Amino acid sequence: SLVVLDYNDLASGNHLHAQIEEALGPNGLGALAVRNVPGYVARRRLLLPQAHAFANLPEDVRRRYEDQESHYSVGWSHGKESLSSGQPDTYKGSYYANPLAATPLSEEAELRRRHPGYYRPNLWPRQELPVFEVALKDLGRLIVAVGCLLMDHCDRWVGRPPSPHHRHTRALELPSATCHRGWALLAGTAGAQQPPQQQENEDSWCGLHTDHGSLTGLTSAMYLDASGHEVPNPDPAAGLYIRDRSGHMVRAGIPADCIAFQVGEALQIHSGGLLQATPHFVRSARGVAAAGVSRNTFAVFMQPNVDERMDCPPGV
Repeated sequence: SLVVLDYNDLASGNHLHAQIEEALGPNGLGALAVRNVPGYVARRRLLLPQAHAFANLPEDVRRRYEDQESHYSVGWSHGKESLSSGQPDTYKGSYYANPLAATPLSEEAELRRRHPGYYRPNLWPRQELPVFEVALKDLGRLIVAVGCLLMDHCDRWVGRPPSPHHRHTRALELPSATCHRGWALLAGTAGAQQPPQQQENEDSWCGLHTDHGSLTGLTSAMYLDASGHEVPNPDPAAGLYIRDRSGHMVRAGIPADCIAFQVGEALQIHSGGLLQATPHFVRSARGVAAAGVSRNTFAVFMQPNVDERMDCPPGV
């Protein structure tokens, strides 16, 4: 099960070495959750139904918010990714935005040219869903703020005595990074039906992978029926699964009042391997009760700037 930290302990500055090691250390699950974050519950309840509402807008409206130049890494993305079978994935839709970005600066033009997936300007459905932009930015910024507090504790744990090397996670760079990516995900969009053969796969909603960034902060899923009303998870076996350090797949149930965090590949490199990226996948809901029910989540990929060196600490 997930180790759950209290936000007040995280923000106090007190050492949390034992909890960090239990959750993220060599024998940990590679993920943890943070409870009692001020304002979090209300922000989650505001944003996730907005994702459902966007996915149910007319197709021609949704296409206005696609951005091919970013390789569909900004705005709406539907059917642009592939299932493990190689077929286009039309069963889930994604909306990407940088929750920290304001209007792009003129000096970022070269960065936008070289890295369009990170530096293309956000797209917002302000006319159709005026609350969507504010809701995504507010929740995204809150998750980043809590993630930065967690990174500071990770940094202390990595550099604790008797470490033979000066290791650190480069936690101080994250608050000024400009590449954080918010991802509103809706599985089961616009009445699409998942192929029966794909439903048989354990990783049918999102295949086994590790994230590229430093930390990923994510909400628990909210299940909504076709009318947008919240319903219980129709399949208790559905949801996020993590491969633990012994190779076992563990269902990581995230409490609705908690933000979960898991380790990405950049943090594995910057910590010299003391913190390891978390392999995970998402299993789809199955059975009669799952018909017409969508799974709505939000994640923020916290990552270094594109020019940050991917070096292990000296001496490692």
